[in-house]
Amino acid sequence: MNKSEVFDQYYNEYDQWFVKNKEIYEAEIESIRQLLPESLNGIEIGVGSGKFAEPLKIKIGVEPSAKMAELARKKGIEIKEGIAEDLPIASDSYDFALMVTAICFVDDPLKSFKELNRILKRGGSLIMAFVNKNSELGRSYQKNKEKSKFYKNAKFFSCEDIIDIANQTNFTLEDSRQTLMTIEGRMNSEKITKGYEEGAFVALKFSKN
Repeated sequence: MNKSEVFDQYYNEYDQWFVKNKEIYEAEIESIRQLLPESLNGIEIGVGSGKFAEPLKIKIGVEPSAKMAELARKKGIEIKEGIAEDLPIASDSYDFALMVTAICFVDDPLKSFKELNRILKRGGSLIMAFVNKNSELGRSYQKNKEKSKFYKNAKFFSCEDIIDIANQTNFTLEDSRQTLMTIEGRMNSEKITKGYEEGAFVALKFSKN
């Protein structure tokens, strides 16, 4: 079963995670919201069911899973079917692109970043949000990935990994947010700060050179 087939089969189960973990979900949304440019001419790559695009008012997305795309369309999001490594988008089209916990599912991260650079206008922004593999949560995901329907074939990244790929593809780190810091053994979803050294969920904002 390939990566998109897993989401086609278990799309409702994946979507329910956000309902069951509302506080974490809202912290993730707010972390990203703080980095979004004022311009609303943006696109989400790996938009899934639209759980982030809808509250962040992003009206268009790219998604390989037909079932997830169907859910996103019901939220009023225009969907282009495709993958991050070969985006069905014209060059220099958008002011910003967002990718949330999707980079771990792509087959070729470097090629994906090159495509993201291609579709952005000069000076455009890329917001890359993901679970930091060096965090307590990231280590737990990696340790138990074989037991997970969704993360079995995922590849997790550290912040340094993502910054390195971005540097190779003509992006410069501009800003960052982090949340889900582990404090006294408990993951805190109330605190959102600049930086990326402590949070399990990290959003990095890059600018296209």
